[in-house]
Amino acid sequence: MLIRHAPRFTASEITDPKLYLSRRELISGAVAALALSPGPCESATPQGPSLSATRNAAFSLSEPATKAEHATTYNNFYEFGVNKDDPSRLGGTLRPRPWTVQVDGLAHKPKTFDIDELIRLFPLEERVYSLRCVEAWSMVIPWIGFPLAPLLKRVEPTGQAKYVEFTTLLDPAQFPAQKPGFFGYSSLDWPYVEGLRLDEALHPLTLLTVGMYGRVLPNQNGAPVRVVVPWKYGFKSAKSIVRIRLVTEQPKTSWEKASPQEYGFYSNVNPAVSHPRWSQADERRIGEFRRRETRPFNGYADQVASLYAGMDLKKNY
Repeated sequence: MLIRHAPRFTASEITDPKLYLSRRELISGAVAALALSPGPCESATPQGPSLSATRNAAFSLSEPATKAEHATTYNNFYEFGVNKDDPSRLGGTLRPRPWTVQVDGLAHKPKTFDIDELIRLFPLEERVYSLRCVEAWSMVIPWIGFPLAPLLKRVEPTGQAKYVEFTTLLDPAQFPAQKPGFFGYSSLDWPYVEGLRLDEALHPLTLLTVGMYGRVLPNQNGAPVRVVVPWKYGFKSAKSIVRIRLVTEQPKTSWEKASPQEYGFYSNVNPAVSHPRWSQADERRIGEFRRRETRPFNGYADQVASLYAGMDLKKNY
């Protein structure tokens, strides 16, 4: 047998590990940036009607926003498929008008609202929030909407109401991945369900969102209405909502049912708790090459940490 010996190298010829890793990070970032560039059939910016709103500086980050073409072509919206570009490619099947949102359950004055009625009822404001996803990436997005609290107070929750349950539209004709035969079909139990504790839902940071980047929400981002909870991971932000229900028991959410060992009910951003398949200690802001340290509660700890006083945030993940 012929055995070939590896050539001998001097120490000066061996690439420093730190340099190798930094180059690797740079290449990874460049590849990701290319992947995020809109293709010839993809919309570079939200194309819907413009939506005017006043910037709420008290709840807005001072960081520059992620480019709109990235925020609208790199999405998790499993009703359209499991790949990040599926929502922007396939989102044309969703019909966001006409649309109603049923607000009921443990409420003295339950009501079904037309989406345009909701927009007229509550003054719209723009807030720049960071959206953090469990795959260790994040974006900064100028959302347009109104706090959820005034809507909930309008239906007058009863004393038995402890939680708020959000339900996404169930319609395979509009959401192709809800069809069992769809390529890339998700095993989620449709319709998609998410939930918050009532005090979380009433917190002034919790935003019922109808637009972004100065326009109505694009289909791929949850048109015509979604919730945005900036101190939690992005999957807590239910999209294309058709029902908001006040309940006494903690809702069983879609990701809890699908993978309870990975996705808990609270889903607060906690860098000390790793996802079973990756660390959450750092993240990459979409459009940037470098990684940054993940902040507890996604940087909103001063506003929301008191909601969880005395709780074990590793157990209640």
